[in-house]
Amino acid sequence: MTNPLGPGRQLPGLPTPPSGWPVGSYPTYAEAQRAVDHLADQNFSVEDVTIVGVDLMQVERVTGRLTWPKVIGGGIVSGAWLGLFFGLLLGIFSTDFLGPLLVGLVGGIVFGLISTAIPYAATRGQRDFSSTMQLVAGRYDVLCKPATAERARDILAKLAL
Repeated sequence: MTNPLGPGRQLPGLPTPPSGWPVGSYPTYAEAQRAVDHLADQNFSVEDVTIVGVDLMQVERVTGRLTWPKVIGGGIVSGAWLGLFFGLLLGIFSTDFLGPLLVGLVGGIVFGLISTAIPYAATRGQRDFSSTMQLVAGRYDVLCKPATAERARDILAKLAL
């Protein structure tokens, strides 16, 4: 299939694969970031550098068990905050400050209860835990444009000493 924009051209804003020569490989993002920071400290043109995560994994870390009291309590708290926010906004533009605040608080609590209880009930006990998702890499490669890659390697070699 041919590219309708012509050879080697792409629409702006579309993802493109990274290019460049590898100048370092690190087990953590923090170490790759430290390497690029070291290049910047040495007045290296860091615009030529790219950090690439390789061997991507989606990691779900379980943070706790979900129960009805936790779900309802979380709904009440999040709804109360939302309700207080809207109640304060309405109270600012109203002659009576306390009325809109109380209406917002009660409405927020009801909304919070409904918006947390219905999805939890829909799982029917198949997901009784809370978690966070992360996208992590097995390693992080630092790539550099070919014209400056050798200098970058030399600078990073001194960092490892």
